[in-house]
Amino acid sequence: MVPNGAVIATRVFVCLCWAGFVLPFWWSRKRTKEATERRAPASYMGIAIQGIAFAIIWFFQTDIFRGSALALPQAVAWGLCGVAVALATASFWIAVDAIRVLGKQWSVQARLIEGHRLVVEGPYSHVRHPIYTGMLGMLVATGISFSVWWALPAGVAVYAAGTAIRVRAEERLLREAFGEDFEAYREYVPAVIPRWKT
Repeated sequence: MVPNGAVIATRVFVCLCWAGFVLPFWWSRKRTKEATERRAPASYMGIAIQGIAFAIIWFFQTDIFRGSALALPQAVAWGLCGVAVALATASFWIAVDAIRVLGKQWSVQARLIEGHRLVVEGPYSHVRHPIYTGMLGMLVATGISFSVWWALPAGVAVYAAGTAIRVRAEERLLREAFGEDFEAYREYVPAVIPRWKT
């Protein structure tokens, strides 16, 4: 079991990463007013299911230790604090970089705008949906830091279902717009979880 101060520091750090994670979404949403050519309304169902996953993680919280992964033996708990901090940091950066690379094409709902291009650089060279990768990392970091042990696998399972719906909706639009170029990209780059290249 790690000291209370380490748990609190981990939780504060994860919350700061959440603030940094959410601000670019809010800022970008205010400035993305491009004309939409096509939408995928099904993506809203995926958003709702992803929201349920985050509700599970945040609702089923622990006190400082009881029921938490951080109540495990000290070496394991310290390792989990490190994992939570590393995941939160990496998730923040990947989401911010993905929004920066997308620019005016970014939006909450799956859509294509006039002059839409297939983005394959930056974090998109490692995963096709890096914002969902970042969201997954924040979900896991939050689960480790705040939640009862069983909420984390439950939240991840629900998040995976919502993400699958969103990925399918978005990629249907991209396939229609970019055809073989998108299929070649899809063949080479994984959807959400990066893989080691050999």
